[in-house]
Amino acid sequence: MDKKIRRLRRARKTRAKIAELGAIRLCVHRSNSHIYAQLIDATGGRVLTSASTAEKDLQGQIKNGGNVEAAKLVGQRIAEKAKQMGVEKVSFDRSGFAFHGRVKALADAARENGLQF
Repeated sequence: MDKKIRRLRRARKTRAKIAELGAIRLCVHRSNSHIYAQLIDATGGRVLTSASTAEKDLQGQIKNGGNVEAAKLVGQRIAEKAKQMGVEKVSFDRSGFAFHGRVKALADAARENGLQF
């Protein structure tokens, strides 16, 4: 198996457990140049809100979208959007990525700004 298939297998297991819990999911995806975060409803069928380094207003604040500082900004932004919607408790879906570096920075920033997971 190649690296992507292994990651997707890990992601599938996590998503199955979160679906069993019936919780709103904070889903994270990272690429070499950007990081993306989405809040997905408990049924898994609808994106409630999203934030990423590819957004125009965040691109003006960051020099590079593929670093820890950019991930922190995305974490703050997704937490602010969630609080505006009245969402405080979510389940963190790291999409099979290791909880390290940019993924951890996004999660920590979201926790510091009021999301609970």
